Amino acid sequence: MKQLLEDMKTGQFMPVYLLYGQETYLMNQYRDKLKEAMVQEGDTMNFASYKGKDTSQGEVIDLAETMPFFADRRLILIEDSGWFKKGGEAMADYLKTPPPAACLLFVETEVDKRGRLFKAVKSAGRAVEFATQDEATLKRWILGRMKKEGKNISQAGLEFFLEKTGSDMENISREMEKLFCYTLGRDAVTQEDIEAICTHQVTGQIFGMVEAIALRRQQEALRLYYDLLSLKEPPMRILFLIGRQFNLLWQVKELKKKGYDNKKIGEKTGLHGFLVGKYASQASRFKQEELREALEACVSTDEAVKSGRIGDRLGVELLIVKYSCKKDAR
Repeated sequence: MKQLLEDMKTGQFMPVYLLYGQETYLMNQYRDKLKEAMVQEGDTMNFASYKGKDTSQGEVIDLAETMPFFADRRLILIEDSGWFKKGGEAMADYLKTPPPAACLLFVETEVDKRGRLFKAVKSAGRAVEFATQDEATLKRWILGRMKKEGKNISQAGLEFFLEKTGSDMENISREMEKLFCYTLGRDAVTQEDIEAICTHQVTGQIFGMVEAIALRRQQEALRLYYDLLSLKEPPMRILFLIGRQFNLLWQVKELKKKGYDNKKIGEKTGLHGFLVGKYASQASRFKQEELREALEACVSTDEAVKSGRIGDRLGVELLIVKYSCKKDAR
């Protein structure tokens, strides 16, 4: 990202750029900054954009060979082409001698770093990854946005906010805008404000459901399940997330047993540091064999639904009932 900022600052641009990764909010911000730096606003003669897997490589190459109209360069934006996973051979060959008066800007979620096109871009220009940001970076960014709006938030409030929103920057940005409107006329953003206005992510609902299962609060676990169904969450996605949660709990418990601290556990599991403690606490409510058994039950339920032996909604419900009933009733 520093290289991109330097290119925009100096005005010395590479003939091809690839922005890729899971952090789409940040990636799109840099996409727009590059466009603003290279093409004057409203210049439709020297800017073209393509999106999707149906984009023709030949058409893009022909346009790249066309001289710009009273400008230094032509910018061609190609998004979600899929060429970096499969079928980008023609473009890889073309980039061996990149166009002198055009810039190709690729924006992709998934890439194969072993592929010819990825290597061709790295050789001729810049490939910049936008991965999910770490906890410290997210906190700095949120606090910066809060300060710009004249707001302040406690450390506990900040962590509660991240628990609600998850780590996706686009979602965090939306939820902050809601908070700024909700707290209009006040300086402080409180946990009560966050609870009142911020949308709880599905993964957070799943965490609460598994917590209710761990505490054998069957009615609460089923209520959370029905809430998710009422929000049009597919039962099989809920099952996948329950399985993912049990898997994370199993990993956290195993790593704790080996003596790893929260920071190391976060690095190995992909959990943000402020969540590891919560996962460790939840994991402590289960025995290791119970977590493994629950994981196997998730796989069995998935197979039963896909083979038609049971309906998806009922299958997930029975799984929740089994693991949330009182121990002496199991």
